[in-house]
Amino acid sequence: MAKLYYQSDPFSKEDITLALESGVDGIIVAAEYVDRVAALARVDVFSLESFSPILLQSKADEEEAQKNLAHNIPTIIKEGWEVIPIENLLAQSDRVMVEVGNLDEAKLAGGILERGVYAMVLLPKTIHAIKTIVAECALAQKSEELVPATITKVAQVGLGHRVCVDTLTLMHRGQGMLVGNSSAFLFLVHAETEENAYVAARPFRINAGAVHAYVRMPGDKTRYLSELKAGSEILLCDATGKTMRSSVGRVKIEVRPMLLIEAEIATENGCKQGGIVVQNAETIRLTAPDGTPVSVVSLKEGDQILCRIDQAGRHFGMRISENIVEV
Repeated sequence: MAKLYYQSDPFSKEDITLALESGVDGIIVAAEYVDRVAALARVDVFSLESFSPILLQSKADEEEAQKNLAHNIPTIIKEGWEVIPIENLLAQSDRVMVEVGNLDEAKLAGGILERGVYAMVLLPKTIHAIKTIVAECALAQKSEELVPATITKVAQVGLGHRVCVDTLTLMHRGQGMLVGNSSAFLFLVHAETEENAYVAARPFRINAGAVHAYVRMPGDKTRYLSELKAGSEILLCDATGKTMRSSVGRVKIEVRPMLLIEAEIATENGCKQGGIVVQNAETIRLTAPDGTPVSVVSLKEGDQILCRIDQAGRHFGMRISENIVEV
């Protein structure tokens, strides 16, 4: 994910404050203002003079940028760049920075060669759209492909340690986290957005499952639920497959009665099966294909819920090519 730096030139404390509140990763100002900005928030502050700006108008400009990057000279490609020269630079370096003047340019820069630039420098003219740009480019992730799965088993499995994840995000109906016994078969566990007669809604919370379960993370990675802690970056997903980044504010691991839920999906290569272990309580919900939360205590064989399937094979959360069977 590209870093987002706001360039305040000419200097504007009001614009910088808005940029900081929007969640940018850093601020670029003239050297005389660096200390002043550094006092506003714990954020990276760079002097404008520390960068080498290059306007790509010819092959010679591209070669100059390549030389700078090869010698670790911080270089910003000025607005007006085109995709092919940026692709050429990205093939040589992972420290390419480009100026952007609007959301479309930011989305384009973030997707070049399917990995994007190292950093986007948001120009002052973006200030009125900066919240949208940060939300789209810093929080949004690639969509997940979710498919209906059919419940085949619901069984009590005794007591176990379950992980309740309190996030920094107020989630909406249809949104949750992808969790499962196997990284190749993950269930959309719904956030606690629903009220009932006994418990108020807690839309920041996902009662995600047992400590051993895999949870899908940003960057095509997985972790065990037991590894999450305050500050951990996580991936939220809704029923349409749209995803976004969030962070953990608190994790609660407690012993509770648990349920084993198993499901299957018919594929071109046969039937794929998977399972999840969750707390046995009405407030824990999976997600129906239409985005409706479904309480695990009301699930029965034949019901359909949303899942994500993949090829098995993870080592320390990273995808590997290996024959692995998880049951």
